[in-house]
Amino acid sequence: MRTALTLVLSCALANPVSALGCVRDAMLVFDGSASMAEVGHDQTAPTRIDEARAALRRALPRIAPVRRLGLLTYGPGGVEGCGGIALQFAPRADAGGAVMGAVEELRPGGLTPLARSVAAAVEVLDDEGIVVLVTDGNETCGGTPCALGASLAAERPGITVHVIGFRVTYDPFSWNSPEAEDYDGKTVAKCLSDRTGGLYVDTQTVEELAEALQVTLGCTVVGRGVEWGLPGHG
Repeated sequence: MRTALTLVLSCALANPVSALGCVRDAMLVFDGSASMAEVGHDQTAPTRIDEARAALRRALPRIAPVRRLGLLTYGPGGVEGCGGIALQFAPRADAGGAVMGAVEELRPGGLTPLARSVAAAVEVLDDEGIVVLVTDGNETCGGTPCALGASLAAERPGITVHVIGFRVTYDPFSWNSPEAEDYDGKTVAKCLSDRTGGLYVDTQTVEELAEALQVTLGCTVVGRGVEWGLPGHG
């Protein structure tokens, strides 16, 4: 049985708005914040970061051979909770092994500087490029993703930001995000995709996350400004 995400992709392929091939470099911005170490109500279940690693292992063999890919992580390692933004490497060919190596070593910690992380990833790209942000929460470091999205749309129109929400949950530190109140049930990062013509994909499982990574980073034909939400997940 095809997933809802696959069905939406089929519709996009049947009614293409724009073709996004693999000529543009991409930066993957990966969530390494403390909440990625959580497991939810079932204490025997894998952590979010373990599931995200599993999704990457599934998706990267279909992405890395055809797309130059770089990696930026945020969360652990900073001198304070919002300082752990690390450019792992700029876009390169056949980066699957490098991505997995860096993500496997990541030990979740710190808060969620979404705006600063995406801005740092954009700086690595040329005039044309893609940023794919994977996050399980909201901005918790006082950043303004919506303002950043508007700025990118005006000043860097060749940059597209796709946002994948992975098991997004309420974050008690989201009071520190002045734009979050308009995104109840979703990460405020959604406005980055809204304002740059990208996709917002709400995922809950390893399979959904792997498929979302493949859709946003692979060679696909997609409609701009479409929200890909899966039934029952908001």
